[in-house]
Amino acid sequence: IGFTRALAREVGEFCITVNAVTPVMTQSETQVQSSSGNYLAMRIAGRAIERAQFPEDLVGAVMFLASPASDFMTGQTINVDGGKTMH
Repeated sequence: IGFTRALAREVGEFCITVNAVTPVMTQSETQVQSSSGNYLAMRIAGRAIERAQFPEDLVGAVMFLASPASDFMTGQTINVDGGKTMH
């Protein structure tokens, strides 16, 4: 987060934006195979949206940041975590 903010300040004069997406544990086949059911359930507990996060849950935030709609947004962190962390 600190690097994102510092880099945003460094390259802002060139109209380059720098932002971060911070997901929680994103469930994949590898993650399911290497984790116990209890561990996976524990990672979901406490979220406002109590379900697993999948890679496709990140697509909207990344597409927004890659689009002209975010051209005046820089140095920001977007938490895509089902409401686990709220600021």
